[in-house]
Amino acid sequence: IILDEPTSALDVSVQAQILNLLRDVQRKTDVAYLFITHNFAVVEWMADCVAVMQNGRIVEEGTVNDVLFYPKESYTKTLLNAVPRL
Repeated sequence: IILDEPTSALDVSVQAQILNLLRDVQRKTDVAYLFITHNFAVVEWMADCVAVMQNGRIVEEGTVNDVLFYPKESYTKTLLNAVPRL
C-alpha cells in the first residue's frame, strides 16, 4: 500500500490514531507500506527500512536506525540536521 504523506494534515492526536491503526493492520495482515513522508518521527515509528531520495534518486537506504542515527551520505546528514529540535 502506498501512503503519500498520509497524516500530514491531521492534528497530533488523530495522527497517532491513524498510525496506530496502520500498525495494527500491518501486524494482523502482514501488508507492506511504502510511506512517502518528510516526518522523521513517523519514519522512526512505522518503518523497518528507509530510503532517502534526492532529485528523484535514492542516495541512501538501510535500517531506520542506521539511516536516521548513523547516516553515511552528506545529503542525508544535511536533511537530518535541518529538522528542528525541541
